[in-house]
Amino acid sequence: MIMILCNLFGVIATQQRGRFEPERSVSGLSEGGHSRSHFITATFASDASPLCSEGSSYLSTAPMGDASIPSFKAADLVIQLSSAPKTKLDVFAFGTVFTDHMLIIEWSFSGGWEPPLIKPLENLSLHPACSALHYGIQLFEGLKAYRGDDNRLRLFRPMLNMNRMAKSARRACLPAFDQSELLECIRQLVEIDQDWVPHSDSVSLYIRPTFISAESSLGVKKPTRALLYVILCQAGSYFNNETQAVSLWANPKYTRAWKGGTGDCKMGGNYGGTLFAQHEAVEYGCQQVLWLHGEDHQITEAGTMNIFLHWINEDGEEELATPLLDGMVLPGVTRQSVLELTRKWAEFKVAERYLTMGQLCSALKQQRLKEVFGSGTACMICPIGQIVYQGENLHIPSQDKNSRLTSRIAQELTDIQYGRTPSDWTILV
Repeated sequence: MIMILCNLFGVIATQQRGRFEPERSVSGLSEGGHSRSHFITATFASDASPLCSEGSSYLSTAPMGDASIPSFKAADLVIQLSSAPKTKLDVFAFGTVFTDHMLIIEWSFSGGWEPPLIKPLENLSLHPACSALHYGIQLFEGLKAYRGDDNRLRLFRPMLNMNRMAKSARRACLPAFDQSELLECIRQLVEIDQDWVPHSDSVSLYIRPTFISAESSLGVKKPTRALLYVILCQAGSYFNNETQAVSLWANPKYTRAWKGGTGDCKMGGNYGGTLFAQHEAVEYGCQQVLWLHGEDHQITEAGTMNIFLHWINEDGEEELATPLLDGMVLPGVTRQSVLELTRKWAEFKVAERYLTMGQLCSALKQQRLKEVFGSGTACMICPIGQIVYQGENLHIPSQDKNSRLTSRIAQELTDIQYGRTPSDWTILV
């Protein structure tokens, strides 16, 4: 094993005026960054801060949650590079083409966290009684790496994903970890597979951190073994044609989440349980489900997206409204970014509030509804053009394509993600 005191691809991230500063190159790597049977342990100086934003301030280290469980450390990361990197094809269907490497970190109650390992992508080996398979003790996250016009790679607000993942882990009784340490491991994984990030402002690299119970017991109990891993894939359009508005099927007989449940956590069961309703939506000619809750048909989410209404509200005010975070709604990173961005504009009221189908239908009938759109990491900003509700096709209006709010928000967020607009929301890889 080769011990190297600098970061892979020749960078130690040192704290100098809030920027990365290259120190010296890593020797021994073949062209393209690969060598046969090559193992690296990446070590950082104690005063180094490997993560920084494009602004002047560093990311703060988030609390671990349960301080009694020592976290893994990025300084202990072991890297095994693939000896046979795959040919990169121009296939960008979402979630189908995966990169050469993965990050994997094992935990046990008796031994704690093992050192993080980046290794060639391979299948997992799980016991048939694994409680992640039987009882759904598992969760995931989703974020993206973007290649900017300057050819530099950026992550968009990744610490929000790390904090949300830690919250989901607590809810699933999975062990705590230091969010900033995981983010640094992910950054190095992206750096290794950076050639997979396309030179395109319509395609990106999707990052899927996953955390599962590895308990090999049929007892329903808190896991004594767990596995945290991260895989990467090329990501193009989430929907077949994102230039067209999406249609939603709204039927209160199906519920995505409920008070006291796990709707505000990113757990696999929240998504697997939606498939039946999703197929029924397709039968009604719609692409996604508009999830309702309660007797007043409260609006919660749209498919896998948070939802926004741009309208003139009941008080005659122009307003951008989205369901509030009441435990049933996922606190989306894009959702939060839309709220912060539009509040900074200070051009209209921006509210997190309860919204019902009755309110939407009244606004539509009274011609107060301007636009409806969804937000999410996979789809970013997605206009909604039709809602099928109680046997009616509700056609959602939109302003001129070049001036409507959805286009403006999407453009400003995209400019930040691809580095055209400097922002402390992005982190350079």
